Amino acid sequence: MEINEIEILSVGVDVGSSTSHLVFSNLVLIRDQRSVTRRFNIAERNIIYEGRIIHTPLLDDDTIDIFRLTDFFKEEYKRAGIDPADIQTGAVIVTGESARKQNARQIAKALSNDAGKFVAATAGPNFESLIAAMGSGAALRSKHDGKTILSCDVGGGTSNLAITRNGETLSTSCVSVGGRLLGVDGKGKIWRMDPPAAMVMSDLGLKHQIGDRISKTDIDRIAGRFADILFEIITGPATSSLARALMLTADLNFTNRIDAVSFSGGVAELMYGGLNSFDDIGHILADKINLMTSALGVPVIELPNKIRATVIGAGAYSLSISGCSGFRDDKITFPIRNVPVMRVDVDQDKLSAEHVISQIKASFRRFDMEEGDETMALYFKDPVRVSYPQLELFAKSIESALPNTIAHKLPVILIFETDIACSVGNVIRRETEVKTNLLSLDELKLKEGDWIDIGEPLVGGQVFPVTVKSLVFHGE
Repeated sequence: MEINEIEILSVGVDVGSSTSHLVFSNLVLIRDQRSVTRRFNIAERNIIYEGRIIHTPLLDDDTIDIFRLTDFFKEEYKRAGIDPADIQTGAVIVTGESARKQNARQIAKALSNDAGKFVAATAGPNFESLIAAMGSGAALRSKHDGKTILSCDVGGGTSNLAITRNGETLSTSCVSVGGRLLGVDGKGKIWRMDPPAAMVMSDLGLKHQIGDRISKTDIDRIAGRFADILFEIITGPATSSLARALMLTADLNFTNRIDAVSFSGGVAELMYGGLNSFDDIGHILADKINLMTSALGVPVIELPNKIRATVIGAGAYSLSISGCSGFRDDKITFPIRNVPVMRVDVDQDKLSAEHVISQIKASFRRFDMEEGDETMALYFKDPVRVSYPQLELFAKSIESALPNTIAHKLPVILIFETDIACSVGNVIRRETEVKTNLLSLDELKLKEGDWIDIGEPLVGGQVFPVTVKSLVFHGE
């Protein structure tokens, strides 16, 4: 009997500058009966547990307390009544200033290893912006309204921006503006000062240090300058030297007219009446942002998810599903983690062995990589027509272009946007010496610079769960 619907239990874990928390989601995959390949799509994303929110525990200014953090998340699994062995997908994301901590990568890896079968470890400002737009509801709102929405997730250490239209994210950006960059206790004593706050103070001519008492006037000026920088990015492109210095990515692409702006993140909770208990400048920054929104010239819309936007995005929106016509060697073990995606620009109208081989070599040069040094995923849009002579030519060209990969017994991973993976895989095995270590997937939309994790196949080996992510920790 053909399976037409499956459910997957997913987790999203966010270790942020101010707070850490998780959510559990139930993802429903339904076979698309109208699809030629009868592929599965994610039809529903239902949040089944929203965990407690804690201050991200630190051992010192540069080190996250991994033991307290791990214990907290273990307790959350118990409170939710969920066994990590039942988790099939999800993402652990280290965001904002937490990604700068010296043990950030170890934290992400440790938590993802304990979180379930196929849970990605990730960090990176553009990826954060993407999933915050999804998790906040901005992407869905843009789809329902047919509008272009600029979403801004203001957290403890960074503000993640994205432009979405009709449900699709068109552009992302990130700047070091957040409520936790300057910590001030109830007596006006500075207990935390991250580098972006020091830069803003220097720009204002202030010379405060950790341990100093700071006046409300100076705090107000600092928060005001952060708000100015944020709105410079929102209305972009940024031009001031301070804004450029605080940006962690490129500017947003303002090709499309913005119809509305939304805010999420912990600071957005304060914008909409939440209480600040973090001994930082979050509430003052929220007030400054509220005062400036009227100058945007477009409506500011309130979305359902604010402080939980990133964690919901990590748990419910980080997964992609391959088409049903994949091909794999049974000896390949899963999950396959941290594979860079390399675009190969093969034009089927120019198809020849020389063309395919030269384009693969050009892609390795673009990455400053030597073929065979490490596992790469070669991504093709629509390189070959489905005719046996052309498939055979393409297959033999792949073999000729990857001699070191094959000799070193590294997986040959081929990904296609169109539904030709099974045909390509079968012809490669039949017509070349590549008999093992071959994985061919299709109906995935990727871009160069993505990193992917590939999980064990589902539905009797028909489809593969793929997490598209970033692996850039700010301190690297």
